[in-house]
Amino acid sequence: MTKQLPKIASLLFFLFSFLPQQGVSQSITAKIIDGQTGESIPYANIIVNNSENLVSNSEGYFTLSEKNSDDAVQLLVSYLGYANQTLTVAELKRNQNKVSLQPGMIELSDVTLNEKKLTALQIMANVKANLKTNYSTKKEATIDKIFFRESSYLAPKILDVEIDKSTGFTKDGLKKANQQINAFTSKLVTNPPKEYTDILCDFYHSVTQKEKMVYSTKLDVVKATKLKNENSAVSLDELEKSAVNILLTHLDTTKYYRVKSGWFGSRDTISLRKDFNKKKNKTINTRLSSAKTQLTMFMFENSMMNTQKFNFIDNHELYDYKYEGAKYSSDNEFIYVVSFKPRKSKGKYLGKLYISESDFAVLRVDYNLAEGKKEGGFNMKLLLGVKTLENVSNGTIIFKKSPSDNGYHLHYVSQETGQYIYLNRPLKFIELTNEEKDVVAFDLKLEANQREKIEFLNIARSEIDHADVEKMKEEEFNFIKLKAYDASIWKNYIAIEPLAEMKQFKAED
Repeated sequence: MTKQLPKIASLLFFLFSFLPQQGVSQSITAKIIDGQTGESIPYANIIVNNSENLVSNSEGYFTLSEKNSDDAVQLLVSYLGYANQTLTVAELKRNQNKVSLQPGMIELSDVTLNEKKLTALQIMANVKANLKTNYSTKKEATIDKIFFRESSYLAPKILDVEIDKSTGFTKDGLKKANQQINAFTSKLVTNPPKEYTDILCDFYHSVTQKEKMVYSTKLDVVKATKLKNENSAVSLDELEKSAVNILLTHLDTTKYYRVKSGWFGSRDTISLRKDFNKKKNKTINTRLSSAKTQLTMFMFENSMMNTQKFNFIDNHELYDYKYEGAKYSSDNEFIYVVSFKPRKSKGKYLGKLYISESDFAVLRVDYNLAEGKKEGGFNMKLLLGVKTLENVSNGTIIFKKSPSDNGYHLHYVSQETGQYIYLNRPLKFIELTNEEKDVVAFDLKLEANQREKIEFLNIARSEIDHADVEKMKEEEFNFIKLKAYDASIWKNYIAIEPLAEMKQFKAED
């Protein structure tokens, strides 16, 4: 028997060598760094096998899906001002999953590059004159593979709810309601709610009447995840709804109530009756329609054609511009670098523009609200007890040139917005009846900061026929609900590598 063991072992090895090997091809997370300083490089572009685009996150990391992790896969890594680097996944592994980019060999001065002696203001005038040519839709129908991530959190400084009057509560009911409210508010203050949403989708766009800017859009969601505490409230509407629901659980479930807030009374009727809520929920927007609307609006808001928000593009009287020098692009063309800051009160932003010398297209924008500026707000503190102040707005927007028509489209966006919220108003539940009414009155006081971060990546764009858009049938989708980030969900897909805060988040039971 002992003589047969080597033969059996050899036979088993031979057979197993033809079976699929687990773990041979796994997703790879890598980092892009400056070859001289070792510092991470955010928002560098990675082209995978000359077909799909990735972008390093703000910490410099990117992840290759399992299908793109074979040794032979080709990567082209580029960043403004750095020499391109082409390498295989095998070479990436040998470099311990790091890509070191070297600064461009030539750092051009104002005199070397700017032979025409263009001033910063003249460069901006050319940008404005070429906006429509560079950014208007040239393709009649396209499909964009998009990855979209939204993260939001609410950080309450003050959150108080106090019941003033209660004819609809029993003594025990009032006590329980106060206990629930105190537990709810304390938890929100000590553990600010957070929420992360990831969506991978195909976005169909078809221009039907170019002159009138009439177009149709369709959305096919490939995969979507939502990471949050299931019972947490991130938005102001959700927060107020959560507080209202706590009180409703102690009211008579067979009755109907009207809500009155401050000087104004809502005409909405609310109840805990199942038949009432089933009927009411039929009017709620679907997840698909909400996602498509949000994505369409986001793409427009971050377009160079949206000069209402980005008034530093075309309203040159409001800003001071300064020529900061030039860099090489990944296509070895000269790029003007122009900084801007407010000159008049209506100017809000400061930042830098990276502009192509050949056609004056803006390739990248880095912007931030200047000190003391705000994007908007609403102040009815005295009349309604409500005040909001949009005091955070910053981001990076990158545009990419389409080889087929030389037009530019939105490639990557990293955007952060935030607002200060103040809410102090009374709420009343008044029973709808001709007899003696139940009345529950309470004061809701909130002071908080709300933040939202959005990342957008156009992985690949393809030209299609109008007929492909028309015959595409949209289907509703469901979110995969997570309690902790799970990288394996995206192992077969291209996705933006999450930041450390998202990886460390764990929902509470």
